[in-house]
Amino acid sequence: MKQKIKNLILKAMLKAHEKGDLPSFEFPDVEVEAPRIESHGDFSTNIAMVMASVQKMQPKRIAEAIIKNIDDPKRIISKTETAGPGFINFFINKLSWHPVLLRIHEEDGRYGASDIGKGMKIQVEFVSSNPTGPLHVGHGRGAAVGDAVANILLFCGYDVEKEYYINDSGRQINTLGRSVFLRYRQLFGENIEFPDDCYQGDYILDLAGLIKEDNGRAFLDQKEDEAVLYCARFAAKNIIAGIRDDLKSFGVEFDNWFSEQSLYDSGKVDEVLNYFRSRNIIYEKDGAHWFKTKDFGDEKDRVVVRNNGQTTYFASDIAYHKDKFDRGFEHVIDIWGADHHGYIPRIKALIEAAGYGKDRFDVILVQLVNLLRGGQPVAMSTRGGEFITLADVISEVGSDAARFIFLTRHHESPLDFDLELAKKKTNENPVFYVQYVHARISSIIRKECKKGIENTGWNEKTVFMLKEPEEINLIKSLGSYPEAVKLSAEFMEPHRITFYLMDLASSFHTYYNKHRVLTDDPLLTGARMCLVVAVKKVIKNGLTLLGVSAPEKM
Repeated sequence: MKQKIKNLILKAMLKAHEKGDLPSFEFPDVEVEAPRIESHGDFSTNIAMVMASVQKMQPKRIAEAIIKNIDDPKRIISKTETAGPGFINFFINKLSWHPVLLRIHEEDGRYGASDIGKGMKIQVEFVSSNPTGPLHVGHGRGAAVGDAVANILLFCGYDVEKEYYINDSGRQINTLGRSVFLRYRQLFGENIEFPDDCYQGDYILDLAGLIKEDNGRAFLDQKEDEAVLYCARFAAKNIIAGIRDDLKSFGVEFDNWFSEQSLYDSGKVDEVLNYFRSRNIIYEKDGAHWFKTKDFGDEKDRVVVRNNGQTTYFASDIAYHKDKFDRGFEHVIDIWGADHHGYIPRIKALIEAAGYGKDRFDVILVQLVNLLRGGQPVAMSTRGGEFITLADVISEVGSDAARFIFLTRHHESPLDFDLELAKKKTNENPVFYVQYVHARISSIIRKECKKGIENTGWNEKTVFMLKEPEEINLIKSLGSYPEAVKLSAEFMEPHRITFYLMDLASSFHTYYNKHRVLTDDPLLTGARMCLVVAVKKVIKNGLTLLGVSAPEKM
């Protein structure tokens, strides 16, 4: 509907110019928005004020010229008016909203889809937690955001691949191996003081127990470096397996799992460093090797090889991100924790240095999650008897509630996640509030089917009966879904879908509380069934993009 109004305005401006009502042929883009105040109509535009300087006319005169030249043969508009300094308000004919329902019933699961991506090949890399421990609640929020962004982009015509980058090389993996090996030795009665810089969780002791069970005392007599290496690889493999299981139970599956160690094993790290050395982008100073990130917008140059010959994490990041583009991705999206904000300029610098534009790389920063129980903070410590792992959260509240609530705020805003709220079967719980609409309509359909009436789709002979204000508002809400999806894709903000679904659910509850769907009038019942089934379809479509189920019963 918004696009139809835009087209009418543009044609009116062209006609006004031809008649001499608007002197200039220079027309800016027409912006049409739904006004916040209902009495201001269904749509409003400020185009008259935007082009006042070009037309050299008062905005109100421009607005009057546009209104006078609007040609509306299908009678979409019931009334127009000027307001304030030159706004044009449009009131839509109630009957003009009904085709929205036809489109929903025809397109079904594809309603809201688009081809704005035009097949662009995009990689979304997210979670990528170090395999040094189980996923926690913060990782869960990143997983929900990443998976939803990927789903939305795919729905909008992009060719999307989801990737998990396994940081299975470097100091943290060595620390993991040392932590497990020390616990392993303790299991044989050795009196060892466990260092503070080792991983402290009980899972380390569990891993050590598995190694003891499989290998007995074998590693006590082995060289420590070899034992630590074995423990590191064993632990990382087991932790990654647990991470895969946790993500699968969360509804997240990746197209590719990429190992950092593979970059070293294949020689790609050395290869890419030599490539940048040959271009004088990497230089030597004080025995270390530095990347000229400052030349590409970073605040300073960065070390890639220390003076002891060891590579930094940045070295493998250079190889990894260059490899992404070498694999043919036209655009790359990384999803990181908010504490990695300072790392963005150096990654953008290396991408530009590699010959790819900075605009081909985006980072979504995900803020922390404050875990609550009944409004009280949950201690972030497994030792304290409280959990923080994603697996435990899923076990207590379920994947649907966790994913939906993770997406109820913009990813750059901190999120309070209340476990007790997430379990409530009331309208206080946002996921219940939305899912209940789908289940309620499913129940209505079952009742109708028991009567032998199965046609709940579009019927142009009955739909004209939908004229109550709550019905029109509901259809208007349904009509705005494609734009919500489009904006979610353009801005990579899945919370827009969550907000939309909660607003749609509110409109439905308002309607349902005031009007019966199943009435004594077969025509009216048919019209209202067409309406509520359309609501059900859109609710399911939106929940699917978020990775949340749409239950038939609750």
